[in-house]
Amino acid sequence: MAARSSVLVAIPAWNESGSIAGVLQEMKRARPDLDVVVIDDSSTDDTAAIAAKFDVSVITLPFNVGVGGAMRAGFRFAQERGYSTVVQIDADGQHVPEQIQRLLQAMHEHSWDIVIGSRYLQGGVAPRTSVLRLFTMKFLAKYLSLLLRKKITDGTSGFRASGQRAIDVFSRHYPHEYLGDTIESLVIASKLGMTVGEVPVTINDRSHGKSSQSSFRAAQFTVRAFVVLLLAVIRVAPDEKSTRG
Repeated sequence: MAARSSVLVAIPAWNESGSIAGVLQEMKRARPDLDVVVIDDSSTDDTAAIAAKFDVSVITLPFNVGVGGAMRAGFRFAQERGYSTVVQIDADGQHVPEQIQRLLQAMHEHSWDIVIGSRYLQGGVAPRTSVLRLFTMKFLAKYLSLLLRKKITDGTSGFRASGQRAIDVFSRHYPHEYLGDTIESLVIASKLGMTVGEVPVTINDRSHGKSSQSSFRAAQFTVRAFVVLLLAVIRVAPDEKSTRG
Protein backbone atom coordinates (compact mmCIF):
# COMPACT_ATOMS: atom_id res chain seq x y z
CA MET A 1 0.00 0.00 0.00
CA ALA A 2 1.38 3.40 -1.00
CA ALA A 3 1.64 5.93 1.82
CA ARG A 4 -1.29 8.35 1.86
CA SER A 5 -0.32 10.13 5.05
CA SER A 6 2.86 11.13 6.87
CA VAL A 7 1.44 9.45 9.98
CA LEU A 8 1.33 5.68 10.40
CA VAL A 9 -0.78 4.03 13.09
CA ALA A 10 0.92 0.79 14.17
CA ILE A 11 -1.16 -1.87 15.91
CA PRO A 12 0.75 -4.85 17.34
CA ALA A 13 -1.63 -7.78 17.73
CA TRP A 14 -1.40 -11.29 19.13
CA ASN A 15 -4.52 -13.47 19.20
CA GLU A 16 -6.88 -10.48 19.11
CA SER A 17 -9.48 -11.92 16.73
CA GLY A 18 -12.22 -10.89 19.13
CA SER A 19 -11.30 -7.21 19.15
CA ILE A 20 -9.23 -6.29 16.08
CA ALA A 21 -12.24 -5.72 13.80
CA GLY A 22 -13.78 -3.30 16.28
CA VAL A 23 -10.50 -1.43 16.66
CA LEU A 24 -10.06 -1.09 12.89
CA GLN A 25 -13.68 -0.03 12.41
CA GLU A 26 -13.21 2.67 15.04
CA MET A 27 -9.96 3.77 13.39
CA LYS A 28 -11.73 4.07 10.03
CA ARG A 29 -14.54 6.08 11.61
CA ALA A 30 -12.35 8.38 13.71
CA ARG A 31 -9.25 8.82 11.52
CA PRO A 32 -9.80 7.68 7.93
CA ASP A 33 -6.99 10.05 6.90
CA LEU A 34 -4.27 8.01 8.63
CA ASP A 35 -2.49 4.92 7.30
CA VAL A 36 -2.64 1.81 9.47
CA VAL A 37 -0.42 -1.25 9.75
CA VAL A 38 -1.36 -4.28 11.85
CA ILE A 39 1.65 -6.31 12.98
CA ASP A 40 0.36 -9.82 13.61
CA ASP A 41 2.71 -11.39 16.13
CA SER A 42 2.35 -14.96 14.85
CA SER A 43 -1.20 -15.31 16.15
CA THR A 44 -2.79 -18.76 16.32
CA ASP A 45 -6.26 -17.36 15.64
CA ASP A 46 -7.77 -15.33 12.77
CA THR A 47 -6.29 -11.95 13.74
CA ALA A 48 -4.35 -11.50 10.48
CA ALA A 49 -7.20 -12.73 8.26
CA ILE A 50 -9.67 -10.35 9.90
CA ALA A 51 -7.28 -7.40 9.63
CA ALA A 52 -6.68 -8.18 5.95
CA LYS A 53 -10.36 -7.49 5.23
CA PHE A 54 -9.79 -3.81 6.01
CA ASP A 55 -7.98 -1.12 4.03
CA VAL A 56 -4.80 -1.51 6.07
CA SER A 57 -1.36 -3.05 5.69
CA VAL A 58 -0.76 -6.34 7.53
CA ILE A 59 2.62 -7.71 8.55
CA THR A 60 2.56 -11.33 9.71
CA LEU A 61 5.60 -12.33 11.75
CA PRO A 62 6.85 -15.93 11.39
CA PHE A 63 7.11 -16.43 15.16
CA ASN A 64 6.02 -14.65 18.31
CA VAL A 65 8.41 -11.86 19.34
CA GLY A 66 6.30 -9.86 21.79
CA VAL A 67 5.02 -6.30 21.57
CA GLY A 68 8.50 -4.79 21.38
CA GLY A 69 9.60 -7.02 18.53
CA ALA A 70 6.35 -6.41 16.69
CA MET A 71 6.73 -2.65 17.09
CA ARG A 72 10.31 -2.79 15.83
CA ALA A 73 8.90 -4.32 12.65
CA GLY A 74 6.35 -1.52 12.59
CA PHE A 75 9.03 1.16 12.96
CA ARG A 76 11.08 -0.47 10.19
CA PHE A 77 7.98 -0.51 7.97
CA ALA A 78 7.48 3.21 8.69
CA GLN A 79 11.11 4.11 8.04
CA GLU A 80 11.27 2.23 4.75
CA ARG A 81 8.13 3.96 3.50
CA GLY A 82 9.02 7.46 4.60
CA TYR A 83 6.53 8.08 7.42
CA SER A 84 7.52 10.90 9.77
CA THR A 85 5.36 9.83 12.73
CA VAL A 86 4.29 6.49 14.18
CA VAL A 87 1.37 6.26 16.59
CA GLN A 88 1.09 3.00 18.53
CA ILE A 89 -2.29 1.80 19.74
CA ASP A 90 -3.29 -1.54 21.23
CA ALA A 91 -5.37 -4.14 19.41
CA ASP A 92 -7.56 -4.86 22.44
CA GLY A 93 -9.67 -1.70 22.29
CA GLN A 94 -8.12 0.03 25.29
CA HIS A 95 -6.96 3.08 23.31
CA VAL A 96 -9.32 5.65 21.79
CA PRO A 97 -8.51 6.49 18.14
CA GLU A 98 -10.28 9.84 18.43
CA GLN A 99 -7.59 10.89 20.93
CA ILE A 100 -4.72 10.31 18.50
CA GLN A 101 -5.01 13.97 17.53
CA ARG A 102 -4.06 14.97 21.09
CA LEU A 103 -0.70 13.27 20.65
CA LEU A 104 -0.11 14.63 17.17
CA GLN A 105 -1.04 18.17 18.16
CA ALA A 106 1.27 18.10 21.19
CA MET A 107 4.12 16.75 19.07
CA HIS A 108 3.61 19.56 16.56
CA GLU A 109 3.24 22.33 19.15
CA HIS A 110 6.16 21.30 21.39
CA SER A 111 8.44 19.56 18.85
CA TRP A 112 8.67 16.53 21.14
CA ASP A 113 10.32 13.37 19.81
CA ILE A 114 7.94 11.12 21.76
CA VAL A 115 4.47 11.87 23.11
CA ILE A 116 2.92 9.53 25.69
CA GLY A 117 -0.81 9.20 26.16
CA SER A 118 -1.08 9.24 29.96
CA ARG A 119 -3.97 7.84 31.95
CA TYR A 120 -2.56 9.43 35.12
CA LEU A 121 -1.99 12.98 33.94
CA GLN A 122 -4.72 15.35 35.08
CA GLY A 123 -7.65 14.83 32.74
CA GLY A 124 -6.73 11.22 31.96
CA VAL A 125 -8.92 8.21 32.75
CA ALA A 126 -7.62 4.80 33.84
CA PRO A 127 -9.37 1.46 34.44
CA ARG A 128 -9.14 0.00 37.92
CA THR A 129 -5.86 -1.74 38.74
CA SER A 130 -4.29 -3.45 41.75
CA VAL A 131 -2.58 -1.42 44.46
CA LEU A 132 0.77 -3.17 43.88
CA ARG A 133 0.64 -2.61 40.14
CA LEU A 134 -0.31 1.04 40.62
CA PHE A 135 2.55 1.52 43.10
CA THR A 136 5.01 0.02 40.62
CA MET A 137 3.83 2.27 37.80
CA LYS A 138 4.05 5.33 40.05
CA PHE A 139 7.60 4.42 41.10
CA LEU A 140 8.66 3.87 37.51
CA ALA A 141 7.17 7.22 36.56
CA LYS A 142 9.17 8.96 39.30
CA TYR A 143 12.42 7.32 38.19
CA LEU A 144 11.83 8.04 34.52
CA SER A 145 11.07 11.64 35.45
CA LEU A 146 14.53 11.91 36.99
CA LEU A 147 16.19 10.40 33.93
CA LEU A 148 14.31 12.59 31.47
CA ARG A 149 14.42 15.65 33.72
CA LYS A 150 10.74 16.07 33.03
CA LYS A 151 7.67 14.90 34.91
CA ILE A 152 6.43 11.58 33.54
CA THR A 153 3.22 10.13 34.96
CA ASP A 154 2.68 7.03 32.82
CA GLY A 155 5.89 5.39 31.63
CA THR A 156 4.21 2.06 30.86
CA SER A 157 1.57 3.47 28.52
CA GLY A 158 1.60 1.86 25.09
CA PHE A 159 -0.44 4.69 23.57
CA ARG A 160 2.26 6.95 22.21
CA ALA A 161 3.51 8.83 19.17
CA SER A 162 7.10 8.75 17.92
CA GLY A 163 8.62 11.31 15.56
CA GLN A 164 11.26 10.89 12.86
CA ARG A 165 14.27 10.74 15.17
CA ALA A 166 12.64 8.09 17.34
CA ILE A 167 11.57 6.10 14.27
CA ASP A 168 15.14 6.01 12.98
CA VAL A 169 16.43 4.69 16.32
CA PHE A 170 13.59 2.32 17.17
CA SER A 171 13.52 0.71 13.72
CA ARG A 172 16.80 -0.97 14.72
CA HIS A 173 16.98 -0.77 18.49
CA TYR A 174 13.47 -1.01 19.92
CA PRO A 175 13.56 -3.22 23.04
CA HIS A 176 11.73 -6.51 22.56
CA GLU A 177 11.47 -7.69 26.19
CA TYR A 178 8.14 -7.44 28.00
CA LEU A 179 7.87 -3.86 29.36
CA GLY A 180 11.09 -2.98 27.56
CA ASP A 181 9.01 -1.54 24.74
CA THR A 182 7.62 1.06 27.14
CA ILE A 183 10.18 1.48 29.94
CA GLU A 184 13.49 0.85 28.20
CA SER A 185 12.49 2.79 25.11
CA LEU A 186 12.16 5.89 27.31
CA VAL A 187 15.54 5.20 28.93
CA ILE A 188 17.07 4.98 25.44
CA ALA A 189 15.35 8.24 24.57
CA SER A 190 16.80 9.90 27.66
CA LYS A 191 20.34 8.68 26.89
CA LEU A 192 20.11 10.06 23.36
CA GLY A 193 18.71 13.38 24.50
CA MET A 194 15.29 12.99 22.92
CA THR A 195 12.44 15.13 24.18
CA VAL A 196 9.43 13.41 25.71
CA GLY A 197 6.05 14.83 26.71
CA GLU A 198 2.62 13.62 27.80
CA VAL A 199 -1.03 14.38 27.12
CA PRO A 200 -4.02 13.06 29.08
CA VAL A 201 -5.97 10.20 27.47
CA THR A 202 -8.65 7.69 28.34
CA ILE A 203 -7.62 4.05 28.68
CA ASN A 204 -10.59 1.68 28.44
CA ASP A 205 -11.02 -1.82 29.78
CA ARG A 206 -10.24 -4.53 27.24
CA SER A 207 -13.08 -4.96 24.75
CA HIS A 208 -12.59 -8.76 24.70
CA GLY A 209 -10.94 -11.10 27.16
CA LYS A 210 -9.82 -9.83 30.52
CA SER A 211 -6.72 -8.18 31.83
CA SER A 212 -4.69 -10.09 34.40
CA GLN A 213 -5.10 -8.28 37.70
CA SER A 214 -4.48 -11.11 40.19
CA SER A 215 -2.04 -10.68 43.06
CA PHE A 216 0.38 -13.07 41.37
CA ARG A 217 0.24 -11.18 38.08
CA ALA A 218 0.72 -7.88 39.89
CA ALA A 219 3.78 -9.24 41.70
CA GLN A 220 5.15 -10.65 38.45
CA PHE A 221 4.64 -7.27 36.77
CA THR A 222 6.52 -5.55 39.60
CA VAL A 223 9.52 -7.88 39.47
CA ARG A 224 9.80 -7.73 35.69
CA ALA A 225 9.42 -3.95 35.67
CA PHE A 226 12.34 -3.46 38.04
CA VAL A 227 14.51 -5.96 36.15
CA VAL A 228 13.78 -4.19 32.86
CA LEU A 229 14.53 -0.81 34.42
CA LEU A 230 17.84 -2.05 35.87
CA LEU A 231 18.95 -3.56 32.56
CA ALA A 232 17.89 -0.45 30.66
CA VAL A 233 19.96 1.81 32.89
CA ILE A 234 23.17 -0.25 32.65
CA ARG A 235 22.97 -0.96 28.92
CA VAL A 236 24.93 1.24 26.54
CA ALA A 237 22.72 3.47 24.42
CA PRO A 238 22.62 2.61 20.70
CA ASP A 239 24.80 4.58 18.31
CA GLU A 240 22.32 6.95 16.72
CA LYS A 241 24.51 7.38 13.63
CA SER A 242 24.18 3.67 12.87
CA THR A 243 20.40 4.01 12.59
CA ARG A 244 20.59 6.25 9.54
CA GLY A 245 20.98 5.18 5.97
